[in-house]
Amino acid sequence: MELAHFALTQLSVSAANMRHARKLPDVSDLIPSVRARGVLTPLLVRPSAMTDQFEIVAGRRRYHAVLAIAGDGGEPPLLPCAIMAEGDDAAALEASIIENYARSDPDEVTQWVSFTRLIREGRSVAQIAATFGMEEAQVKRILALGNLLPRIRELYAKGEIDALSIRHLTLASRAKQTEWLALHRDPDGHAPTGQQLKNWLLGGQSIPVTVARFDVACYPDPIITDLFGDERWFSNAESFWTLQREAIATLRQTYLDAGWSDVVVMEPGDCFQRWEHEKVGKAKGGKVYISVTRAGEVEAHEGWLTTREARKQERGEYSGTAKPVHRPELTAPLQAYVDLHRHAMVQAELVRQPGVALRLMVAHTIAGSWLWNVKADPLRAPTPAMAESHEQCAARVEFKTAEEIARGLLGIEPDRGAITGGTGADIATLFERLLTLSDDDVLSILAVVMAETLAVGSPVVETIGVYLAIDPLTHWTADDAFLSLLRQRALLGALIGEVAGDAIAASNAQEKIKTLRGILGDSLAGANGRTKAEPWAPRWLHFPAREYVGQYDIKAESDTAPCQQDDDVAATD
Repeated sequence: MELAHFALTQLSVSAANMRHARKLPDVSDLIPSVRARGVLTPLLVRPSAMTDQFEIVAGRRRYHAVLAIAGDGGEPPLLPCAIMAEGDDAAALEASIIENYARSDPDEVTQWVSFTRLIREGRSVAQIAATFGMEEAQVKRILALGNLLPRIRELYAKGEIDALSIRHLTLASRAKQTEWLALHRDPDGHAPTGQQLKNWLLGGQSIPVTVARFDVACYPDPIITDLFGDERWFSNAESFWTLQREAIATLRQTYLDAGWSDVVVMEPGDCFQRWEHEKVGKAKGGKVYISVTRAGEVEAHEGWLTTREARKQERGEYSGTAKPVHRPELTAPLQAYVDLHRHAMVQAELVRQPGVALRLMVAHTIAGSWLWNVKADPLRAPTPAMAESHEQCAARVEFKTAEEIARGLLGIEPDRGAITGGTGADIATLFERLLTLSDDDVLSILAVVMAETLAVGSPVVETIGVYLAIDPLTHWTADDAFLSLLRQRALLGALIGEVAGDAIAASNAQEKIKTLRGILGDSLAGANGRTKAEPWAPRWLHFPAREYVGQYDIKAESDTAPCQQDDDVAATD
């Protein structure tokens, strides 16, 4: 590496410099020593590919300190520089990072920015780890911060989020991270941190995948993995316990088939107390105790009797003896072979008989299985008034009637809630019931199930409405819940113009929000002396949906009198 001295005019900061994109550095601490003794530590530079200058790879603060001295009228010294070879941006970036590391220990977010740039330049995780003396897992953890929202990374860099909370936030989807940020910003909210944050993200019970006694591929719900890839948790405790209990029952039967006198499955959370038991072999009637923690861990304790049972055995009063082993007719490999071929036979017949396949699909959609996971939309409304409006609207009443008819066809008791998501009957029972129904009845049930599982606000709702040419006037009428949600003056003016005419809208344009809502409601109902309008629904309820913003500048209007508008809303809501 060649050493040389260059004037300021011969130098510029390289894009490969670790801090290139940041604001100008504070060099007030460097200026006195540079003014007195010049720059003692050489800058790391390389020839520019675009100009005849040299790019500063490392030494940006020293360069800006000399610039500041020159700006104050001082005599800028020549800068000592070590010249790198041209071309390798990754090597230049590494050199910049290493020098900055030596000067100060960067935080993880700064490391993430640097390592991400190195990855883009072609460096592997292993190469980065070797260069900076880290474990590969540590580099991966730093790189994983890129999947967090930028605002969360910023708060972490400022020290406003602790390391444990950041690790738990890596479990969260972007939507969940956004929800947590809203709580963090809200002065009256409480953003959970630490272990509380983990419980909040996992629905109150964190069950690691490692405790599963079943094939995880059979788990029907999402598995949550932290961004570091080190830990995984089940997202739905109820689904986990259903499969875990089945696996425990299978384990118990395996022990019984092996000849143990008894297998006791303990209640979750109960500990197996060895001091209350004595070790007894299988041949002498020892039992197996299966303990289960509240976190789902399963442990088998083989060959034990309670102290009381052991004393009775010594007196010849205990009747427990090892049971004879009954070996199954089919070995596990043979059973797998049989299952696969039986499955293939059924597959071949199903594609020949689509009517049977239709009924089987409906049964799976309703009851679910380890391969099916279909849920009804929860239909969450932000307020009780909105929930009541939704439940009482004509369209919802019509659907609920069809839902009750479907329940009757399926033999499901009334008032159970959504048909989808488990009915208490297994798939086979439902399938047998569906085989007795006509095609029309099955299709009517399928329509109800599809309607239950249609996601609120999804693009497919718009597509279906346009295809079916749905007219909102046959399903909807304005109610108090709708009117209470109208809080923009220009928008209310647009709606009044549609319902009562532009003249009435113009003459009342400066009225309070509460008054405008009253005019709209009276016009729709024909109340308080106003002429009743023709049946009407706002443009957003039509298919395709249309906006009012294109004709009425709602934002500009609402910005002109924010104080009065807010007062009106506060007085009525």
